[in-house]
Formats: sequence, C-alpha cells, structure tokens
Amino acid sequence: MKHAYVFPGQGSQHPGMGKDHYENNAFARKLFEQANDVLGFRISEIMFNGSEEDLRKTDVTQPAVFLHSVIAFRSIDAARPEMVAGHSLGEFSALVANGTLSFESALELVMIRARAMQKAVELQPSTMAAVLGLADEKVEDVCKTVQNETGEVVVPANYNCPGQLVISGTIKGIEVACEQMKAAGAKRALVLPVGGAFHSPLMEPARAELQAAIEKITFHTPTCAVYQNVAAKAVFDREEIKQNLISQLTGAVKWTQSIQAMINDGASRFTECGPGKVLQGLIGKIDKNVEALGIS
Repeated sequence: MKHAYVFPGQGSQHPGMGKDHYENNAFARKLFEQANDVLGFRISEIMFNGSEEDLRKTDVTQPAVFLHSVIAFRSIDAARPEMVAGHSLGEFSALVANGTLSFESALELVMIRARAMQKAVELQPSTMAAVLGLADEKVEDVCKTVQNETGEVVVPANYNCPGQLVISGTIKGIEVACEQMKAAGAKRALVLPVGGAFHSPLMEPARAELQAAIEKITFHTPTCAVYQNVAAKAVFDREEIKQNLISQLTGAVKWTQSIQAMINDGASRFTECGPGKVLQGLIGKIDKNVEALGIS
C-alpha cells in the first residue's frame, strides 16, 4: 500500500503559522528568508505577527500557505512520497514535493497567480457558494439550468467530498443558484466570504497571465505521480502537468475524484502537509477506511 502526501489551499492560513519552524529549524529559517527575498517583502513577519485580516489578502495568503506547506513537508526526514496531490493552490506545493518545480520557481508562480487572480476579481464582481447535502449530479444540473435561464456564469468549482460542492460565478448567478439548490433539496446553500469566482471562466484573464509565466519556467521529471485537480488521475508527463496547472484556474478542483483515484491506485495512508486539518477531514468523508494524518 502507498503513502500519499497532500497539500492544502487558500483558507488554511492562521496567525502565527510557521513560527515554531522558524525558531527551531535552521533549514526552515533559510527557506523563510529566501521567500522574503523572492517576494520583496517580509512574509515571515506577516505570518508570525499579522492579524487574520492581514493573512486574508490574496497576495499574502497564497505564498504563506505554500511556504508553510513546503517547510512542513521538508521537516519530515523520511518523507518519500509515492504520490502527491494539492487542493487548488496546494498543487504548487505538491509539485515541489515531487521535484517537478524548484522551490524558487513555484514561489514565483504562486505570487504571479495570486496577483493575477486579484486583478481578475476586480474586473468582474463575483463570488462562490457552498452547497451541502446534494448529489454532485444534481448540483451540476442546477448550475446548467441557471446559466441557460439567466445567462449568468455559474459552475461547479470544488468537488470537496460527497455532499459538499462549492459553486462559482457572478453574484446574481450564485444568488439564483443558491435558491434553486435549496428548492432541489440541498441542506444548505451558503454564499462564501470570498472576493471572486475562483475556478470558473471568470478567471480567464488570470489564467492567461499565469500561462505566460509558466511557459518560462523549467519543469523537471517528477519523482512520483501527481494527481492534478483538473485531471483526477496520475500524471507523470511534464508537458501534461504544465497544461493541467494552467487549466486549473478556470477548471474545477476535482478533489473527491482525485482522492478516490489515489485510493484505487493503492494509497492507504495520507499525510497533509501545511496549516490546518481541512484535507484530513475531507479525506475521512471520502473514504473512512484510509488513514489521514497531518504535519503542520
């Protein structure tokens, strides 16, 4: 049976994250200082002493979660991943863990991605909503119906676990969709406190900007398969990894499907590397028979 390593995305951040690593690990200190130099500001100071509000800014959140996740992974002396996956932003951490991207290259891409996403949000007011207790197929049907009836963008964005799917789109589209989800039998349909429709066609300007940056980066042969969000299957080919990473900004995060594919391919143990325990909780809901632990 195989040991998989998984990496969280935006939303796992918290004040003080990574401070213990910095104070107790010379290698972690080196990576923090390297990140401060690459980013052009002291992200370590914001992570250790900033408020929750400070950490919510996209251009801080994404590099902070990425940095913490890579440091957590590299703090495990015996870490030998046989497969990796990351939720949204976490895919960049996963690609560092399996050797596809260097730490510096991935950090640069994460920063470009965060700023591009923020710009896309400012171009088009949009949001996301969590739909609970409704089958994925029904959520997909409602999204299509709302799009056809209103002309608004509404799409499935995050397949987090059975009975929990996040949708993404214009503000009006999401409002109409939430009402129809409840009418269709959803236990809850809640608009989320996010500033944009991530993983939807509304992120196209950000996707184009990220693609231009990715095309300049060297992708190495991975040491193990990555189960990417848009593919939900084992991927080894460097060019395919690159294209999937580009498509991720406008495509859905197929987390449920990715974890199921990893289990079907032999994963029996999952270690989440990074702040929080979000992925451990989701994995437990996807399959209660596998082991899910965390290194924060």
